[in-house]
Amino acid sequence: MNQRLLSLDTLRGFDMLFIMGGDAFFLCLGALLPGTIFADFAQQMGHKAWDGFALYDLIFPLFLFIAGVSFPFSLAKSRSVEASEKGIMLRILRRGLTLVALGIVYNGLLSFDFENLRVASVLGRIGLAWMSAAFIYMRCSRKVSAVIALAILLGYYALLTLVSAPDAPGASSLSMEGSIVGYVDRLLLPGKLHEGIHDPEGILSTLPAVVTALLGIFTGDFIRTFQKWNGHKKAALLLGSGLALIALGYAWDILFPINKNLWSSSFVCVAGGYSLALFAGFYWVVDVMEWRKWTFFFRVIGLNSITIYLAQHFLDVSKPIKTVFGGALSLLPENMYALGYWTCYIMLCWLLLYFLYKQKIFLKI
Repeated sequence: MNQRLLSLDTLRGFDMLFIMGGDAFFLCLGALLPGTIFADFAQQMGHKAWDGFALYDLIFPLFLFIAGVSFPFSLAKSRSVEASEKGIMLRILRRGLTLVALGIVYNGLLSFDFENLRVASVLGRIGLAWMSAAFIYMRCSRKVSAVIALAILLGYYALLTLVSAPDAPGASSLSMEGSIVGYVDRLLLPGKLHEGIHDPEGILSTLPAVVTALLGIFTGDFIRTFQKWNGHKKAALLLGSGLALIALGYAWDILFPINKNLWSSSFVCVAGGYSLALFAGFYWVVDVMEWRKWTFFFRVIGLNSITIYLAQHFLDVSKPIKTVFGGALSLLPENMYALGYWTCYIMLCWLLLYFLYKQKIFLKI
């Protein structure tokens, strides 16, 4: 089974929609409709300050999980054209390091303000975690890879609960001030940290993120190679596995709080479980049942996800919105202006991606 999973492009686009203004859209919709399900959903459109889990905390690990799912397919394609293992590994290394470099550029490298430059980044986390997971999958058997994933989660749990930061005596080892994660970042990362004394995309917390990518790789490998079951049974097993991981994560939360900033082992389980469940649903609907007409909107986003992530940062989208939609937006009631603005924002970003799609221009790293 080597064909491209349309469900994967669709789910990636669904995930990126929230980065592409979807979060602001739902926040505005919730404010406009208090007391409704939209208001409840809007409360999930933000990261937890420290412990806990909101739906918005799923966006980043879901993207990393998706990157993992796609790897067994791309690896099989590379091997089918007789690419050497060394050549494949060099391409993985290049892709991982390119993402790290893009992340630093995204954070302001070209301003040459090195004292205030943040080295850690979302793209860097994706690059390092995906690259490490890909190497593990290529060089180790399935069983060994699973043992490595479990060892990382248990080892990370032991490290964070037993060792605290030497420069914060008395502070909890699971607090921002007292965690060994923040201490290592303060000690080794140059420039500034995202939270001053801690960085959510720092050095040690990349280790459990590798497991997030591995969960995606295990999923992709199962879909691609396990031929005994049909798509319905595969989707059911993935859904059940996702629910089991969620339950495990919330049980582990008692001892090791769910925490995106630390990328705690319980967070890996909960985020991985939700990612599995979402993928199972998308896979069943799109690839098994072949209900695909609705997917085009999301696939246009998903096929150029890195492009829109970078474009939003480097391009001022507000100017064309005011030029093209300013007149129409001025006619809206004051309480609907923000919702209208973000609707136009999403529309303009999507049209840009649609233009690239029609020209068959896709940014590949």
